[in-house]
Amino acid sequence: MDPQDGYDWQPQQTGYVPPQHRPRSRGPRVDAGRLWAGGAMTALVAALTAVVGLLLIRGVLGIPVFAPEGDGAMGDASTGVLAMGAAFAALVATALLHLLMLATPQPGTFFVWIVTLATAVMVLLPFTTSAPLNARIGSAALYLVIGIAIGSLLSAAGRSATRQEF
Repeated sequence: MDPQDGYDWQPQQTGYVPPQHRPRSRGPRVDAGRLWAGGAMTALVAALTAVVGLLLIRGVLGIPVFAPEGDGAMGDASTGVLAMGAAFAALVATALLHLLMLATPQPGTFFVWIVTLATAVMVLLPFTTSAPLNARIGSAALYLVIGIAIGSLLSAAGRSATRQEF
């Protein structure tokens, strides 16, 4: 039937849609609220990891890291500073992940590399000081655990906060 004959002409549905008529995928969409909620929880876990690690290293093992030996298992203000620093690092990592998710291909791969290298820097940093060897090892181990916590939790949060849109 010809549309000029006054009839409504509709193409027959065959299931095939030519590429130029297919809806374009807009790619992944970032659920920022979900990502930042995961980042906030990661900050809390990182801070608590620092406190638990210091309790283990100072209190149980008796290694005087981050504070003089006479300050006890909880030490001085350095415990709070380390916990806040770990939380801050988690929030900075969340911002980095958000930026990577918005602007780069394969953001998870870049994020894992950046967090791994930043953690390596923090693990090696104590060995550049003149602190006793056991204090350097204890500090490095604590930085390693905090870095693993931040990297693994935020990687999972990033995957969870990504939605594919069509």
